[in-house]
Amino acid sequence: MEQQVRKVVITGAAGLVGQNLVHRLLQRGIDIVAIDKNEHNAAILAQQHPQVEVVVADLAESGPWQERFAGCEALISCHAQIGGLEAEEFIRNNIDASRLVIEAARANGIGYLVNISSSVVNSQAIDNYTETKKAQEALVLASGIEQVVLRPTLMFGWFDRKHLGWLARFMQRSPVFPVPGSGRYLRQPLYVGDFCDIIIAALDRRVTGSYNISGQEKIDYIDLVRAVKRAVRSRTRIVRIPYRAFWLLLKTYALFSSNPPFTAKQLEALATPDVFEVIDWPGIFGVRATPLAEALEETFQHPVYSSVTLRF
Repeated sequence: MEQQVRKVVITGAAGLVGQNLVHRLLQRGIDIVAIDKNEHNAAILAQQHPQVEVVVADLAESGPWQERFAGCEALISCHAQIGGLEAEEFIRNNIDASRLVIEAARANGIGYLVNISSSVVNSQAIDNYTETKKAQEALVLASGIEQVVLRPTLMFGWFDRKHLGWLARFMQRSPVFPVPGSGRYLRQPLYVGDFCDIIIAALDRRVTGSYNISGQEKIDYIDLVRAVKRAVRSRTRIVRIPYRAFWLLLKTYALFSSNPPFTAKQLEALATPDVFEVIDWPGIFGVRATPLAEALEETFQHPVYSSVTLRF
């Protein structure tokens, strides 16, 4: 039986999933406490949705933010360190922060948790993101709070500051777009709009268990780049670059940037031959899977949100 949740707290609310989710939850009349440590991105969220209580706080440190969980019926845990060069960043934001978030949820009697994990927990890749997301998921599973674990693959959509959003912005600035090696690396991109619909359905139905949420369409990376190029109306020329040369370029770039948008480790993950399980999530959660071409068009041609860029 479906039951309308009246108030939720979202951690990492100013990121890709959070920004899109807030938009959809408000359409359902749900009150939201949105917490994020990125002041710039939180300001964008507050500007877009002034009726939302936006809290800027570092979840890895105890503070008044923990009191904001009071009165909330559900927690949607979206915070995550996705990119970066130092292992400490991932430990702090994926593990330490999760411990404090769980403590706050327990202390305030939150009865249901939607844990946004990642498909990387089933990946062959070994890197800081993968290992800390595994540890984060284990922490949340041991929390004792009724929950659902959602493990999405690569996501894209409005407010995408990395991944396809970064590719699109690069295409719009550069006459040449480099692709590592053959570009034949299988991807299963997931539209964040569909993922948000899954989260909302989980809230309504109080779904429990763990679900691997992959894009329903499989596509090679180079073909995905071509699809993005069409969606953004770009004239950039796609050029293949030998994998090793591409790797060295990323390593060199990282020497001059403390937070590069794409790292050598992420390139290695891109080339890792992973094929993620595709379940019938449209049937399980009762939502529509938006066709890839349609989702890319919605992402990059929206009259308002397609022009909003978040910071790394």
